[in-house]
Amino acid sequence: MFQKGNKKLITAWTFYDWANSVYNLVITATIFPIYYKAVTETKLDDGTVLNSVSVFGMQLKNTTLYDLALAFAYLLIVILAPILSGIADYGGNKKRFMQFFCYMGAVSCSLMFFFDSSNILMGIMLAIFACMGWAGSLVFYNAYLPEIAEPKDHDKVSARGFAMGYFGSALLLIANLVLIMGKETGEEKLTMMRYAFLGVGIWWIAFAQIPFYFLPGKTHNKKASGNALTKGYQELNKVWKELRKHKLLPKFLLAFFIYSMGVQTVMLVANHFGAEEIKMEAGELITTILIIQFVALAGSFLFSYLSSKKGNIFTLKVATFIWALICLVTFLFVYTAVHFMIVAAFVGLVMGGIQSLSRSTYSKMLPETEDHASFFSFYDVTEKLSIVFGMATFGIINEFSPSMREPIVALISFFAIGFLLLIRIPKENTN
Repeated sequence: MFQKGNKKLITAWTFYDWANSVYNLVITATIFPIYYKAVTETKLDDGTVLNSVSVFGMQLKNTTLYDLALAFAYLLIVILAPILSGIADYGGNKKRFMQFFCYMGAVSCSLMFFFDSSNILMGIMLAIFACMGWAGSLVFYNAYLPEIAEPKDHDKVSARGFAMGYFGSALLLIANLVLIMGKETGEEKLTMMRYAFLGVGIWWIAFAQIPFYFLPGKTHNKKASGNALTKGYQELNKVWKELRKHKLLPKFLLAFFIYSMGVQTVMLVANHFGAEEIKMEAGELITTILIIQFVALAGSFLFSYLSSKKGNIFTLKVATFIWALICLVTFLFVYTAVHFMIVAAFVGLVMGGIQSLSRSTYSKMLPETEDHASFFSFYDVTEKLSIVFGMATFGIINEFSPSMREPIVALISFFAIGFLLLIRIPKENTN
């Protein structure tokens, strides 16, 4: 049996953040959205640009199709993850499922190399599979946290993982940016973007071998009987009953669900907003996302320090308040690239903090159990379901709005409601 608090094991665990975060940065936040926008636009002879695509007989804005595709991917994870994590807990084989989703996501990213304007549907399908691979692997990755670290170290270890992810993914993005900007023509730049997708898959698989080598396969020795799928549902039912016994967990999960609708949606649509509303160039957008990454690296540690002094719930309330203020300022005042970059710096400050602190806060609230994957599946399902509702809400409002500015009002309400729900949780229970 491995020793909780082992430094080598914790370091190996954080390397999965280093490995998989390139998907989140390169595919979700920067290069793929820019490439997708370029290959789904149609330029007419009079200079007019059409931003609509035809899918299954429907005409949609290209950004709406992308938003709804990601929402669908997360919806599939919501359906699958609880079953898989229940099975994984019963067999103690979290690593096997983590590997499956990792390889599915990485291979899908690599295959995006073949995506162009002639096969838009294929590109969307690969984006869905890549998203499922990333999100699915995190269900099992997060479940290792309470098994490898003591509760008093959860904030610090969680922040360290996010920091590793921000730094590692930024390195790959910088390398890609140098290669892309070094090309002279637009066609050459698009080709280098396709090579960036291939690089993400290779990076993800290569560095994932570090945690896969050190993390234990079997973490307990439950003996399964009967159908494995049925056992998975039984495990989930047990977790649901256990959750109902603890007053804090349901309250926190509800608050987390609401404010995550805002956090995740901002992260997923920021690039499109900069391109559509501010008319920023690809280089400016990628530079802005890099600003977010490096500020987020510092922000994750800053909020970890603040939580050690003031408590987790107090710190989360500060973060949600800042998020609401950021969205309000964006809605009212952000109209230039400089404005967008300034706001992006504040997004980075709270992005790393609220993500790492949310994960560690939940892990502190868990009862004594061996079923960490099943309990964390509720956390991950809550997060993924918030993305489904957040992205769907933003996408639908955007489809019927004259600009991408109107849906920001919904984001403001998500953070405001999340803040109010956090007030109901006693801070002394999560320090």
